[in-house]
Amino acid sequence: QVQLVESGGGLVQAGGSLSVSCAASGSIRSINDMGWYRQAPGKQRELVAVSGSDGITNYADSVKDRFTISRDNAKNTVYLQMNSLKPEDTAVYYCYAVVTLRYTGLSNNYWGQGTHVTVSS
Repeated sequence: QVQLVESGGGLVQAGGSLSVSCAASGSIRSINDMGWYRQAPGKQRELVAVSGSDGITNYADSVKDRFTISRDNAKNTVYLQMNSLKPEDTAVYYCYAVVTLRYTGLSNNYWGQGTHVTVSS
């Protein structure tokens, strides 16, 4: 019904920058929240940043002032710009979206496949 496809990520040295993006496609009427979680090895998945349909954003304390989330509603795409990266930012980053489906009007949560971000010290 709905697919989230992530791109970007990779390997960067500490202090560097990376960006990831996520495009949603399929039977979409509208997207409410859209954002990013991450999961480091041996740790639970945690919220990184979220952007509401009203443009309000929220960030984890650990990434505030370093990461910026933005979205292009016309393209159903969310972006995460990551600056001043630290080794502790190393994780698999997952895109998620709360989507209202086109034909049913029901809302479901969808996840991307994840993209690796590795920050070397």
